[in-house]
Amino acid sequence: MTISILTLFPEMFSSPFAYSIIKNAIAEKKVKINFVDIRDYGIGKHKSVDDKPYGGGLGMVIRVDVLAKAIENAKNKTLKKDEQKVILLDPHGKTLNQKKAEQLSKLKHLILVCGHYEGVDERIEKFIDEKISIGDFIVTGGEIPVMLVADTVIRLLPGVLKKGVTDTESFSDYLEYPQYTRPQEYKKLTVPKVLLSGNHAEIDNWRKNQSLKITKKLRPDLLRKPSKKD
Repeated sequence: MTISILTLFPEMFSSPFAYSIIKNAIAEKKVKINFVDIRDYGIGKHKSVDDKPYGGGLGMVIRVDVLAKAIENAKNKTLKKDEQKVILLDPHGKTLNQKKAEQLSKLKHLILVCGHYEGVDERIEKFIDEKISIGDFIVTGGEIPVMLVADTVIRLLPGVLKKGVTDTESFSDYLEYPQYTRPQEYKKLTVPKVLLSGNHAEIDNWRKNQSLKITKKLRPDLLRKPSKKD
């Protein structure tokens, strides 16, 4: 898979993508990440990428002509329409979840666009496939949200994680069961006896029950089956 990231601040990604799973995935050629500096497509001597909003108001808005040109140049012209997608990180988008991450991981080319300032000219709708939000809170720009999307998608690519790991992690169905390690007792806090029993059938059953119990308590929404429209 190739992930192209359109951003005004490509240097922000150098450290987060230089460690752990993403670093290994890049080194093993499971994923290729391209960075596209939106400012390269800016207007005039100063490479302007934004302007004041029509109708007045605070802040600046990213120009549609600049961003559309960057998107068009980032696309792989040899791929079919359903093999690549352009995603704008935006508060108006549907909230990212594991199901969406799995869908995106099937693509050959994923183009992630970092929004910034007071937003993007609304006409960009004609040049993207969809918008994604990472939650109901405010961040300075789309760079950190894009890092999260890239991370959750890359983990799902074949060969990136050990076989079976993604099947048991949180949000695949339920929240993950509690985990324990040494010491067996700490300040009178002990490990559940079933985990020390060596009975794998009982351990599996305990973990499933704990997972369901925690999900009911903390995230009951995960237990509701999505409609066919989702």
